[in-house]
Amino acid sequence: MTIPRRWPTRSRRTCKPVLTPSSRPYSLAGFPSPRWGAGPLCRADGRRAAMNYHFGRGWARWMPFLLLLPGLAAYFVIALGPSLATAVYSFTDASGLKGAPVRWVGFDNYQEFLFMGRASVDNLNALGRTLVFCFFVTVIQFGLGLLVAVILNQNLKGRNIFRTLYFMPVILGAVIQGLIWSLFLYPLGGPLAKLLELFGMRSEFLGGQPAEAFAWVIVVQIWANMGTTMIIFLSGLQTISTEYYEAARIDGASPWQVFANVTWPLLTPSVNTNLTLNIIGSLQAWQLFLVLLGYRNGTQVLGYLIYATGFGQTSGSVTSSFRQGYAAAASIVLFLLVLVIGTVVQNILRRREARILG
Repeated sequence: MTIPRRWPTRSRRTCKPVLTPSSRPYSLAGFPSPRWGAGPLCRADGRRAAMNYHFGRGWARWMPFLLLLPGLAAYFVIALGPSLATAVYSFTDASGLKGAPVRWVGFDNYQEFLFMGRASVDNLNALGRTLVFCFFVTVIQFGLGLLVAVILNQNLKGRNIFRTLYFMPVILGAVIQGLIWSLFLYPLGGPLAKLLELFGMRSEFLGGQPAEAFAWVIVVQIWANMGTTMIIFLSGLQTISTEYYEAARIDGASPWQVFANVTWPLLTPSVNTNLTLNIIGSLQAWQLFLVLLGYRNGTQVLGYLIYATGFGQTSGSVTSSFRQGYAAAASIVLFLLVLVIGTVVQNILRRREARILG
């Protein structure tokens, strides 16, 4: 009887059914993820096969990068190019007028904007109003959007109609939104102006106290953009499994306890998205101020001040004082403000998401 020779072989590693993060070879989309390293892939017979990241040989391996070139070129021309040009113009006295000389002035525009004379005081006041506008718009729009989303997520008749009605202002654009409200609140015959008179109130777009006019712009801004907040929350609510709600009700949880302990934590991604969009959008808002108020002392925000300075709108009319270099410096200040606030908010939200969702 011949005994077959047992040759020493390497241990054959098979694919594990459960992969830990240290050995996970796939991304969520099902493709090999470079984040997890070039680990082995599972074959049909359960053995491991080498992962191949090559797209081909010769020119074929460069094809994915070549396909990205049109999009990258468009991004550089449309987005990054004007941003870099604005940064350069902020160090000049450019007026934007054809044939006008352009001189390099260094940091003079920044010094004038922040530290020199009465104009710097007005600029800092506009900066403060921008932060106030951002705070009230973000808080109220966030709360109302969440409330409407929770209501319209219920099994109610006609909920799709109400979803459409709440979202319709978003597609109109800031100019159309402002014109609609200026007509409705026109003191001489506007329907909403007449309705407000019945309660002893009046619209302040064409006169009156700047604080009241500023408050009306906050109202219009919330009305115009609440639909986006509602849709994002609504999409987040529809991804929550009903099993969580059923388990909470079986345990005897009240509606508020269900919202606080089930809905609110699982809405964390939607909360982060809405807060970020609301903050950035309200900091950059200026079109409604242009349409509803124009240049009026005590109502300007930083975004509108940039427009008014760059295009010569100083007292409700266009003048020859085009200072686009100065306006570019102001826009860089606004960019830094958005960058700092956005970075801080993102860090806070990221830590909150890691604490809640792990």
